[in-house]
Amino acid sequence: AQDELGHAAALYALLAGLTGTTVDAIAYDREPAEYRHCRLLDHGRGDWAMTIARRYLYDSADVVRLEALVAGSWAPLAELVGKLIREERYHRMHAETWLERLARTRGEPRDRLLTALATLSTDAGTVFTPLAAEPALIEAGIMAAPFTTLETEWRASIEPTFAALGLPMPEPVSDPGRGRLDHGDAFRWLWGEFTMVRRADPGASW
Repeated sequence: AQDELGHAAALYALLAGLTGTTVDAIAYDREPAEYRHCRLLDHGRGDWAMTIARRYLYDSADVVRLEALVAGSWAPLAELVGKLIREERYHRMHAETWLERLARTRGEPRDRLLTALATLSTDAGTVFTPLAAEPALIEAGIMAAPFTTLETEWRASIEPTFAALGLPMPEPVSDPGRGRLDHGDAFRWLWGEFTMVRRADPGASW
């Protein structure tokens, strides 16, 4: 989690420099509906199997997405992502190790993993829900490929692991147009927690 917070802060710093705002404003001053993370991350905290299933699905997709940015034309972003991706590959490897351990342990561990994967199945691909500005990003060369292409690459990258472990592949996204919208109760609770201090004294300097 600390790595991911650091990655977010570094990316927000690039955005803040372009928009004349601050990292804290981007992180804390939006309403819940204004966040554009994928629906896969909206699922509430569950058991260890849920944590590993979501972590593996997200990290494996994130590596594919970051690789497309490393190959992009905007040097500040490409250089930053080139540093971040090394840690993300380690995250993916760690999650895959635990995925294999749970999948190969008969009984409750595997059953819980299958339940978690079924819960997350139709939301896994929302990591690749296109952004409104995707055509402009591709035209400018900032993104090396559209999200539809990246999702295909991601599915191809995880298929050997799922096949070897006898796990069902994620289903297609049930409502592709809303993959970054309609954040549920779990996120609204989390938003309340991580913005609480900021909202208590919006003008304070930390």
